[in-house]
Amino acid sequence: MFALLVLCVLPCLGSEVAVLKNGFAIKHERREVVGDITRLYVSADGSSFVDVPTANIEHYEAVPDDVGTRSRVPASPISRQQFSARPQTDIGQVVNEASGRYRLDPDLVSSVIKAESDFKVHAVSPKGAQGLMQLMPGTASQLGVSDAFDPQANVEGGTKYLRELMEKYNFDMVRALAAYNAGPQRVEQFRGVPPYYETRAYVARVVKDFNRKKAAQEKAAAGKASENKAAEKKSGNTSSSASVSRVSQGAVTNLGGRNGSN
Repeated sequence: MFALLVLCVLPCLGSEVAVLKNGFAIKHERREVVGDITRLYVSADGSSFVDVPTANIEHYEAVPDDVGTRSRVPASPISRQQFSARPQTDIGQVVNEASGRYRLDPDLVSSVIKAESDFKVHAVSPKGAQGLMQLMPGTASQLGVSDAFDPQANVEGGTKYLRELMEKYNFDMVRALAAYNAGPQRVEQFRGVPPYYETRAYVARVVKDFNRKKAAQEKAAAGKASENKAAEKKSGNTSSSASVSRVSQGAVTNLGGRNGSN
């Protein structure tokens, strides 16, 4: 019994794919269980990860490679031929590609998806918003998204729309997120975040998740710098650590501390 408990607590190392009940396949370097959440680390240094409810994971599959081991995996998309049991979509790659095209931080897009649909491809809100980034039918049509339940098309359209909002509000993330949730007209009407509990809770939730990811990246960078300290002193080289910007907590102080549902 003790050995079994140890296996449940220790993180699983080695590249593999988590196959979700909604049809997604998330390729990751390692995973660990935190309460009822499984944290999937999609980068080797642990700086980028996705939290998924453990109950939503159907099973895990090894990523095949040329030597038959799971120690290293090329950074190429997951082939549907490799996992032919069901159609697969690598959400990490979809987010990275769309974020790269529209020059947004992939962690921000990922946090929006988590808040909007919790990574459920066929999510539909009471107001009719659809898919991963919860696009309203009218908005989806304007963005050229013909099928809001197509993961790649949905993320592409949602990321494009988020970029447009960021530009509209001079890259004020809080206002852009408020507009994404409540609509630009409401942000303009109230000259800032509308006084709606749902919108304020939504913005606070996205910002909290985004900042958590950045904090993890800062911690990983600090650990790497500490490990290299002796070598740097010996070689006489100096290096400056790259800082990762987080959203000021003051910007969301009045947005409410409780989570709300969309």
